[in-house]
Amino acid sequence: MKTTANTIFVTGGTSGLGLGLALRWQALGNQVIIGGRRKELLDRIAAERPGIGTVVIDVDDPASIQAAYDEVTTRYPDLNAIVTMSGIMRPENLLDPAHLETTEAIVTTNLLGTIRTVAVFTPWLVTKQDAAILTVSSGLAFVPLIHTPTYNATKAAIHSYTQSLRLQLADTGIQVIELIPPSVQTDLMPGQRTAEHAQPLDEYLTDTIDILLTQPDVTEVVIDRVKFLRNAEPEGRLPETITALNSH
Repeated sequence: MKTTANTIFVTGGTSGLGLGLALRWQALGNQVIIGGRRKELLDRIAAERPGIGTVVIDVDDPASIQAAYDEVTTRYPDLNAIVTMSGIMRPENLLDPAHLETTEAIVTTNLLGTIRTVAVFTPWLVTKQDAAILTVSSGLAFVPLIHTPTYNATKAAIHSYTQSLRLQLADTGIQVIELIPPSVQTDLMPGQRTAEHAQPLDEYLTDTIDILLTQPDVTEVVIDRVKFLRNAEPEGRLPETITALNSH
């Protein structure tokens, strides 16, 4: 991925990894547009961060994705990269039938939100030079966390979907990159911002940007902190890694 002079749209860019990466990309000389559901939050970020573009988008709603596409491509005709950062993570008790409401919400946001966003923006990106699509899975796509089964499953699905997307777009010039974060100190789950086992946000952002800067042809951004999860199965240590992960 070219790391400067891009125009990048980041869904789920109002906090955490999305906002952090958006600001890092902006500092590298890119035009960055962040998308989120709450206009008042977007307006506040735009006022505090000169040069950041903002667009309202709810990835749970196909009509909202289409409206965001129309707005972004009209206001920023040089758009050449998207990052599908929007995601939610919630605990579930699979013995409680009421968990299905949570399950459906996670699938809608994490999986369908990504697929719908990619589907809408890909025809535009095909026409652009140095185009890129960045999806976001998780180390939990490879080793499950017991309390978040559907989150794990959606991230495993994103990993598989991204592989297929990369193959289908191989002749288009669009680079497809999968970000595979570890647990990072954000507000994704209650208590995660201060969890000792989670990586500090700035450290994760630095590690990720360093890989993108030094490995422009990378397909998976696997920082050192997440390699024990990403490589557990191929290295033949999946059972003990599951045990270790769920001992926190």
